[in-house]
Formats: sequence, C-alpha cells, structure tokens
Amino acid sequence: MTLAMRASTTSAFVGLMRRDLRVLSREIAPFLIRVAMNPLLFLFVFTYVMPHMSGGAASPMAGMAGAGGFGTVLLPGLMAVAIMFSGIAAVALPLSTEFGITREIDDRVMCPLPIAAVAAEKIVFSAFQSIIAAALVFPLAYYIPTTPVLAHVSSWPFLITVLILASLLAGALGLTIGTSVQPKQIGLIFGVVVVPITFLGCVYYPWAALNHIRWLQVLVLLNPIVYMSEGLRAALTPSLGHMPEFFILFGLIVFLALLTRQGILGFSKRVLS
Repeated sequence: MTLAMRASTTSAFVGLMRRDLRVLSREIAPFLIRVAMNPLLFLFVFTYVMPHMSGGAASPMAGMAGAGGFGTVLLPGLMAVAIMFSGIAAVALPLSTEFGITREIDDRVMCPLPIAAVAAEKIVFSAFQSIIAAALVFPLAYYIPTTPVLAHVSSWPFLITVLILASLLAGALGLTIGTSVQPKQIGLIFGVVVVPITFLGCVYYPWAALNHIRWLQVLVLLNPIVYMSEGLRAALTPSLGHMPEFFILFGLIVFLALLTRQGILGFSKRVLS
C-alpha cells in the first residue's frame, strides 16, 4: 500500500470515528443513563439496602474483602459488566438495524475503506464507550456502599492494558453477536447468551472462590468475561484472590483475536450477501 493510500485510509477511518462521536455527543444523556443504571442498581441493593436491612451484617462474600465488604468484591466485576454491556450495545444493537430491511450498513461501506476496516472501526469506537462506562462505576462505588470500598491500583500500566484489551474484547464480542444472528433474534441473545456468561463470568465473586467447585472453575475459563473481571480485580483489589496476571493477559489476547477474526468474517459475509 502506497503512502497516499495509507493516508486516505487513515483519513476515512478517522472520519468514521468523528461521525460516530458526533452522533454519540447528541445522545450523551441516554448513553450515560444506560451505562450507569446496571452498576447503580447493583451497588444500591447489595451494598446499601441489604446491609441496612440486616443491621450491618456482612454479606457471605464480604469475608473475602476484609474490611472493604462486598462492595470491594463487586467493584471490578461491575466494571467488567459495564464494559461488556456497553460494547455489545454499541455494536450488536446498531447492527440489528443496519443489517435490517433498510440496509443502512451500505452507507458505511461506501466510504474508501476495506470492509474489514469498517468492522474494526466499530470495535474501536465501542471500546471508547466501554472505557467511559467503566470509569462511571468509580464514583458510584465511592458514594453508594455503606462500607467504604478498598480499591488500590497495584500497577497503572497493568490496569490500562486490561481496560484497553477488555474494551476491545467487548466490542469484538458485540460484533460477533451482531453478525451471527438475525436482527429479529437479537433480543433472544441477551437472555440465552449474555445473561448466562455474566453470571458465570466471576463478576459477583472471585475466580479463586470457585476452588470448591473445581469442574465449574475450569469450565468458566471458556468465558471471556472471566478474564475481564479477574484482570480488573488483580489491578484494583490485589488483596483478593485472583488469577495470575500473565494468565489474565493471555486469555484477553486470545479471546480478542478469536472474536475479532470471527466478527470481521461475519461482518464481511453479511455486507456482501
């Protein structure tokens, strides 16, 4: 590829990003409400309402977090959920419309970019939204829980790396889902796929806590959300039990590569069909 062609491709890619950012800026209030609602409700119910109902009694999981209580266990998992849901909502849900009867996707692929690059732009833009969604969890976790959350960044480079990989992974998962199912079935996917992988994604409990259910502890390693949750847990609450950091990064990279490849292939197939 010549220098001029690279410059043209880069300009087109940036143009798509700017277009999406402009659309997002017009819908910033609904976006913030959508990404904040789930962690807000979980924190309010499990770290504020239930401790007050039980007279301050600890949650069964609170012992794993020491003085931090269940909020400390929940923080990394809620960030992972925010990243995942934001990535899926930013890619899979719009694709259900763009691949619908109106074929709005044709407007995108007419820009001077390879089809794979158009798909990659969707992943990158969704990753941007996922990072914002994860950042919104912090102030909620600071003000809502009855017991202060004990979060401590053990390594900023590791945290940033996990956030970027997890956000890209969420976008790739959204692309794979959005290109693998028919638009009218997208709602079914949330009940059949998204909800199960969330509850089995070590979101509400550390992976180490599954050591008494060994078969399940091994089985959930096939779930990409596990590596998001454990990566954020290792970075933010290192005193809790978590996977080795190398294993976390390896899992994130492998699933990112697999889902990106599958998502781009599915996107190309749907566009050309």
